[in-house]
Parts: sequence; C-alpha cells; structure tokens
Amino acid sequence: MEAVRRLVLLALLIVPCLAELNWTKSEGKSSCQASLGGSSQSDVHRALILQLNPNEDCTWTLERPENKSIRIIFSYFQLDPDGRCESENIKVFDGNSTKGSLLGQVCSKHDYIPVFESSSNSLTIQILTDSVKIQRSVFIFYYFFSFGSSVPDCGGYLDSLEGSFTSPNYPNSHPELAYCVWHIQVEKGYKIKLNFRDIFLEVDEHCRFDFIAVYDGPSTSSGLIGQVCGHTRPTFESSSDSLTVVLSTDYANSYRGFSASYTSIYAENINTTSLTCSSDKMRAIISKSYLESLKYRENNLHLNDPTCRPKISNVVEFSIPLDGCGTIKKVEGHSVTYTNMITLIPSATSEVITRQKHLQIILKCEMESNSTVEMMYVTEDDIIQNQSALGKYNTSMALFESNSFEKPILESPYYVDLNETLFVQVSLRTSDPNLVVFLDTCIASPTPDFASPTYDLIRSGCIQDDTCMMYPLSGHYGRFQFNAFKFLRSLGSVYLQCKILICDSGDHQSRCHQGCVSRRKRDLSSYKWKTDSVIGPIRLKRDRSASGNPGFQDQIHKEETQSQSFDSLHLFSFMVLALNVVMVAVIVARHFVNQRTDYKYEKLQNIN
Repeated sequence: MEAVRRLVLLALLIVPCLAELNWTKSEGKSSCQASLGGSSQSDVHRALILQLNPNEDCTWTLERPENKSIRIIFSYFQLDPDGRCESENIKVFDGNSTKGSLLGQVCSKHDYIPVFESSSNSLTIQILTDSVKIQRSVFIFYYFFSFGSSVPDCGGYLDSLEGSFTSPNYPNSHPELAYCVWHIQVEKGYKIKLNFRDIFLEVDEHCRFDFIAVYDGPSTSSGLIGQVCGHTRPTFESSSDSLTVVLSTDYANSYRGFSASYTSIYAENINTTSLTCSSDKMRAIISKSYLESLKYRENNLHLNDPTCRPKISNVVEFSIPLDGCGTIKKVEGHSVTYTNMITLIPSATSEVITRQKHLQIILKCEMESNSTVEMMYVTEDDIIQNQSALGKYNTSMALFESNSFEKPILESPYYVDLNETLFVQVSLRTSDPNLVVFLDTCIASPTPDFASPTYDLIRSGCIQDDTCMMYPLSGHYGRFQFNAFKFLRSLGSVYLQCKILICDSGDHQSRCHQGCVSRRKRDLSSYKWKTDSVIGPIRLKRDRSASGNPGFQDQIHKEETQSQSFDSLHLFSFMVLALNVVMVAVIVARHFVNQRTDYKYEKLQNIN
C-alpha cells in the first residue's frame, strides 16, 4: 500500500509539472525551456522526475515573486555512466538566466549528492545530454526558504574525541524541509567510527525523499560513503580525521529521524608505544592491547602531574604541553630538552596489579640544530625500550599593516609603493614561555631560491640598510621594518628570508642577547636552535611609482614611442589603401563613360 500511495503521489506531482514545461522539437533535436515556480502556497516546494532523451538541451528557470532563496537537491540521478562531464551535465546558475554565476554542475562522475542554493529568488537550470541512447532519469526536489530561519538543533560542529547527536526533535517527528549538516573533526592522526543507533526515515529504494548522507571528509563535496533511509542501523568509518553528515527531508511523511554516536580510532598501527614532539607539546601514544598484555589498566597511568589525564580510544594518548603537566626543561650547550614520565599507580585494592612489575615510561624531546630528537624509554624493572624520531620547531613569517603588528597582510603577491614602510614579524609557535626569537640575518632576493644577487637588510644581527629598524627582543616574536626602495627599483618581485636563532630567555650570555656582533665574536657564543623563514613575493605598484623612477620612465617612454610608431604605420597604410580605392573608382568610371559614348542605336525595322 505504501508503494501504491507513493506512486500516486509522484504521478500527481509529475503531471502538473510537465504541463508547465514547454517542450518543442526543432530539426530533429529535442529542446525545452520552462519557467517554474509561482506565488501560490503549493509552489513553495516541488518534486520532479525527469526522463531525459539523447541530445537534450534544456534551460529552466525557477522563480518566485517574494524575496526568498531557492534550495535545489539532486537526490538521485542516472546519466550516461561513460559520458564526459563536458558533453553531458546539468548546470545550475544563480539568477534568471545562464549569464548568472555558475553555482556548480551535476554529471555521472560526481560521487556526492549535489545541493545548490541561490542568493536571490531565481535560479536557472541547464541540462545537456550526449547522443548515446540509454535510459536517463533525474529526481529533483526544490523549495523556497529564507536565510536566517534555521531549524533548531539542525547541524553543527563536533570536535571532541567522541560524542553523539540526533536529528531535530528526536525521538519525535523530524521537521519538514530540513537540511542539516554536522561536521565532525577529531585530532590529527585519528579516524572516525560513526554508528547510527536508530534510523527511521521514509522508505524509498533510492532514498530520494528523506535521506542521510555521509561524506568522507570535511565538506559535502567530499567523497560520498553512503546514502541511507528507511529502517537501518549502519556503521561508517572515515579515512581521515574528518567526517560530514547530512540530513535532508521533504514536505511529507515525517518520522522519528535518527540517533548517532561516534568514536575516534587512532589510524596508525601502534604495537607498544609511540612519541612525537612539536613546538608546543609532546604526544605519547600507548597501545591498549599492549597494556592488556601486561594486565595493566589505562586509568592507572599518570604523568608527573596526575591531574593531566589521557584521552582513551583504541589507544591511550597523553598530550603533554612543554610548559605544563610536570614537564621538566633542561638547557645544555646547543640543545633544549623537555622530559616527563608516565607512571603506573597500582590500585590499592588489586592484588593482581601489586604483584606486577613496576612500569615507567620516560618521555624525552630534545631540540637541537634544526631537528627534534624524540626518545621514549619504557622500563619494567630491568626491561628498557626506546624509540626515536625527528621533528622541528614551527615558525612563520608575515607582513603586517602597521607597527602594532595586530593585522597580518594576507594578500599574495603583496603590491607596495616605492617608499612604503613594510612591517615584518617572525613567529615561533610553542607553549614554552621561556624561549626568545632573535633575527640573525635577513636578506632580499628576486627569486625564492635566494640565488645571487641578494640584498642584505640584517647581517649577524647588524642593520645593513639605512631604512631598516629592528625591534627589541619580544618573546616568541622577532620584528623589524624597512622601506621598499633600492632593490625594488630594478627587480620585478622580491622575497625575504630570515635566519632565526632561538635561545633560552634566562640565559643572558646567549647569542640572542648579544645583539649586533662581528662574525668572529659571534662564533664564540652559543645559540639553542636555528631555522629559516621565507615570505614573498613583494611587488612594486609600477603605475604609482613610475613618476619617481627613471628606469620606469625610460620604459614608459619606449612604450609610448613604439605606440606612436605603430599608430603612424596604421595611418600610412590607411592612406595607401584609400588612394588605391580612388584610382580603381576613376578607372571604372572612365570605362563606363567610354562605353556610353561608343554605343550606337539601331533603327527597328517595320513589321508589316
């Protein structure tokens, strides 16, 4: 009975819609053009099933008088599976013609459910099919809506290690004409396992009316993992650290909706332990199966600071800041070392645990030269295991609008005037407050590989350009300013490179606190870490600076001379062509006059 009711409903929908379409035949090629929508309440939403022919070229317009936007959903489409998107597609334009902005297109190569929204009360659809004779079917559902009138609890962002969410009003009936999007984002290195504990949506073979779509990525244009409806309890797993879930409903047959939960799964296969170090934290991973083999429980593991608790999924993860959770910092020569310890605290009521070997996991991150050496020692009485890897500090360089260094300039390339002051900041991203950044050397080059020639702004902590000014040491930031003039006069683009030294702020004998020194003296002092930061290109606003740059004036004069020569050549060619036309006209006219002069009339003979 449900199937019969749905077929009757679809028939009632298709008949009035097809009646509005103006289909014409022209020279054996099918084409169509229609205007859909209206002002009555029944035109607020509509569903269409299209059976398309080969060589179709259709343009439709959806429009409604009041100021509302349009959402159109292609929940099911069957096009030529071997066709190219260039020759068979459905394009959607924002506005009442194909001259509007292209919102996107639908073709057989897409593995997601296309959904488009107009910015106003009109939208245009253009359908193009190739010459292959196959069955083509497209289900389109669209409705008019107002931005800002959102459904409560419809979508959102979920960023915890695990969580749950439901459709609006669950377990009561879900709202009509809802389009909800949930973005799930977990920490890097994890995957997401999504479990639907309950789904009760309208039943349809192709899930065209009410459906849930799950995408393997951060948006609805990521790869579609599945599209479900009816009564089912599926499970999905992402391939990365993000997942997107969509609920779309039409205007009829509202049911319970869904209830779902998710957990994080560490993607890498960890047999025992793993340690990684970055600028702001240590990340220790311990396999739960490894702990179970030793008959340990993850809840009994603690850092130096027992209030810092791990995240537990299929692994046990400690995310340890370099300046917290009992982390110990030690400065030796050219290196800075951070150390912490994971210890098993046996339960007083567990005889099994008290008879086990004592477990300690020593975590050590050593920052030296341009790498981070990571070491982990696992000790069980006299059993020691260790691991090592490489990493580096995170640094970046950016231009800013003013000497307040509040608003970074995101434009690239960045165009400047000839004498404009540029404000540059190098940033160290770390949670350790006792580090300081020092700008040792900064140079400018016309190429990103900094091949010759180069221009020195700062060398060995000493200013080399008379417009350059260095700011005092400021924690995790190294700052300077300069005027764009000498090297920009002759170079089309300029890149900046700064060699950075990172020192312990408490060591006043370090290289960072010595400022400008000679090369000989600098070699005798120590620094803790060094790296390079690059920014560019920076380009000159030639139209503004041409009046003050002789080189640019010569170039403009050369271009003007070439333009004048080109115009003179055009004028001379036109005069020669005009003269030829006049000469031809005179010859033709004289020939015509001669013919008129030489022509003799003959007397007609009498016909009797």
